[in-house]
Amino acid sequence: MENCIFCKIANKEIPAEIVYEDADFITFVDINPQSPGHVQVIPKKHARWVWEVPNFSDYFALVRKIARALQGTFGTDAVWMKVMGEEVPHAHVWLFPAPYEAKGEKKDFAGNAEKIRRNLSA
Repeated sequence: MENCIFCKIANKEIPAEIVYEDADFITFVDINPQSPGHVQVIPKKHARWVWEVPNFSDYFALVRKIARALQGTFGTDAVWMKVMGEEVPHAHVWLFPAPYEAKGEKKDFAGNAEKIRRNLSA
């Protein structure tokens, strides 16, 4: 979709701190984080709503994988999830460590992304 900011991130037209990427999905650090480690998990191909994502089960398998990588990374096992759709009309899932428990600087985008990537490969 031409003016979709998430499509532009997926197509590398806008820089983002990428945590995970494969052929179908991309996960990146949110620029307005609720807590350290707040990420967006999106399909690369534009879909308005999460239930419109063709490979829905693969999408939510990735959401689980990212959530598990977030557990403990920022001092809490509590990871919150929001399935959103109002601000950006592109399917996306917010994942973020519990804000009142998470440790770290929420605006350290590069550092937080690196911590998550390390735990994804562990």
